[in-house]
Amino acid sequence: MKRWFTLISLVAVLTLLVACQPKGEITNAPEATKKETTKKLALIMQVNLGTFSAQYIAGVKEQAQKLGADVTVFTADGDLAKMSSNLDAAINQKFDGILIDHGTKESLTKGVERAKEQGIPVVAFDAGLEVAGVPVLEQNDELLAQQTLQKLKEDSNGKANIVKIWVAGFAPMERREVAYKEFLQANEGIKEVATFGSATASTALDTQAQMEALLKQYPNKGDITAIWAAWDEFAKGAVRALEQAGRTDIKVYGIDMSDEDLQLMQKQGSPWVASAAVDPTDIGRIQVRYLYQLLLGETPQDKIQLTPVFVDQAKLPKEQITTAQLSEYIEGWGSSDEGYTDSVRKAEEDAQ
Repeated sequence: MKRWFTLISLVAVLTLLVACQPKGEITNAPEATKKETTKKLALIMQVNLGTFSAQYIAGVKEQAQKLGADVTVFTADGDLAKMSSNLDAAINQKFDGILIDHGTKESLTKGVERAKEQGIPVVAFDAGLEVAGVPVLEQNDELLAQQTLQKLKEDSNGKANIVKIWVAGFAPMERREVAYKEFLQANEGIKEVATFGSATASTALDTQAQMEALLKQYPNKGDITAIWAAWDEFAKGAVRALEQAGRTDIKVYGIDMSDEDLQLMQKQGSPWVASAAVDPTDIGRIQVRYLYQLLLGETPQDKIQLTPVFVDQAKLPKEQITTAQLSEYIEGWGSSDEGYTDSVRKAEEDAQ
């Protein structure tokens, strides 16, 4: 009898415990399912500098959010070994997809191939990678250089003493350098009087200091007639140095465009007269769309050339605008639908 009483008591206690379980565990079940289905994306960056990078990251996150994905940003501060380690970390943490911003094929190829082996899709931007099945977005760097150098030639009637601000170790700048050398060979009246450049945590400030020192070496009008900057961080530093020195006789031609760049170009009397660029926010959006094509089982091409737009200071309005308004004044600038497929659009709709 005692045994039966003990058994009945135990059943009663168990029934009471089940009934008294916190209801939160049940209501949290759908939320847990939602988290499981949310894609986790890693963005592996060589550098995260200036407003161009900020707008690029904003584009990545904006498009990822529309597709119901979360983004974690890993930045290497220009250290390629650290960038490679960050890529390995993203693979080990089993992210659903990986986005790469800049870097070199020497530092990234091994890691990218390992990601592929583990079934993690990868899409790169300006990384110089050559791995089958890994789409790489490029800005058509040769055309970016040609557009700005051609404007420099027109403004100077084919005769100029120029300073080049450039640095090796970045795939896009290496390609811009090729176009620059070809331009000099074809235009004997345009002479390079000096060249410098370095990528640091304070590139614009460092460039400004170096440019100010160079202006003291070439103090006379005509010693330097133009500056060609292969990156907008270089152009920003050069412009500020010219303003500080009151050198209104020297013009600046740059590459890339951000809201901060636009403010400098629109400033009254600005020496920054032209730039060529692809909208950095749009680059981020497009890169995520191509990654989703891979996640959805599609096979985009390995090389994707983004079309640059030439931004002429003379076409900008007097009132200050942002890059979001630039399409009103510069033909070809603005939101692109590149990278969208029916499957990506449906995934976007389903995530809303």
